[in-house]
Amino acid sequence: MILRSIALAGGLAGAATTSQFPEFSQQYLQRLGGAVDALGEVVADFDASAAASDLSRDDALGQMTGTAFLERRGADMTRIINRYERLSADLATLEGHGPFMRAYHAASFTDTDIAQAAWEAYQPAVPVSFAGLSFAGLGFALGSLAVGGVLGLLRMPFRRRQKA
Repeated sequence: MILRSIALAGGLAGAATTSQFPEFSQQYLQRLGGAVDALGEVVADFDASAAASDLSRDDALGQMTGTAFLERRGADMTRIINRYERLSADLATLEGHGPFMRAYHAASFTDTDIAQAAWEAYQPAVPVSFAGLSFAGLGFALGSLAVGGVLGLLRMPFRRRQKA
């Protein structure tokens, strides 16, 4: 009886945790879109400056040498451009999808800065949508199975052997 209660508690913990995914993923997606917009402005400005000097992006980055400042700024711009391209790809993968497809594409939640900012501002809520309740059900099942499985493994050495 105690073990079933513990497994039930594990299921409830799993339900409470996974039911939050739809809203958290929505907030992550909103922050991701904002980051892509902001980085896009920086990249577009850099590209415009390069074009005004009849240079491609790569040529402009290649000319950022000679002083420690220019080299550091060139490395910063390379990092910004790479992040912009990575986040743009993530946004393209996630945008326009509901919570189930966002869960399917969870590998696209790649930016820890955005995830941390979304988590810091996130307020857990009771799920009342179909998606929230579905994720809660899945979390309950997974939590119950995981805790029940661990408890079953821990009980194995203490079980009495039955005679044939």
